[in-house]
Amino acid sequence: MLYLVPTPIGNLEDITLRAIRILKEADVILAEDTRKTGILLKHYDIDNKLQSYHQFNEHKTAETLVQRIAGGETMALVTDAGTPGISDPGFYLIRACLESDVKVECLPGATAFVPAMVNSGLPSDHFVFEGFLPPKKGRQTKLNALSEQDYTMVFYESPHRLLKTLQQFSEVFGADRKACVSRELTKIYEENTRGTLEEIIAYYKDKKVKGEIVIIVSGKPSKKDLEKAKN
Repeated sequence: MLYLVPTPIGNLEDITLRAIRILKEADVILAEDTRKTGILLKHYDIDNKLQSYHQFNEHKTAETLVQRIAGGETMALVTDAGTPGISDPGFYLIRACLESDVKVECLPGATAFVPAMVNSGLPSDHFVFEGFLPPKKGRQTKLNALSEQDYTMVFYESPHRLLKTLQQFSEVFGADRKACVSRELTKIYEENTRGTLEEIIAYYKDKKVKGEIVIIVSGKPSKKDLEKAKN
């Protein structure tokens, strides 16, 4: 079968005992970046075969991997950090396995948007994960559509695009829309910046940013909420 094994998003202690066992027992570990995964394996004294599986070879290798699993091999798929299949190439292999009736099992574990969502302080009873927005084509159309939604939104973003994205959010959603930017989650320099988009933009305007980033943005406030805010 194919196991989907979540790995720590920062702190190497954030891994389950079951995940460690599967990584030890699998015939091969499929890794987005074998060097990064190698650091994790070394930390837990896991000496197992690693094979590269990433966005540049996913279409070429997926069919071959499915055939190997169907032939009796057990594989563990990991991403650089977090749960495989979320905004990474793992999705294609998972779909290919399911289409070929190959058993797939996903272990519970670390993923960046859950702690970011919870510690943002924004409503989490109804939210949508948008992941990475289109870099160019369709980006504005997507933002315009999201501006009318009343649920909390979750986005991933890279450090070099953070400020530009926040400015676009402010232009489309409104500068007073509540938000939270979480970066370096579970690491020593974890930072959660909460406030209005205008306040967060001011904070990051002259700041050099590193690390993986999750942006949480509140939904469009209802008329009732707006009236309450005025009072």
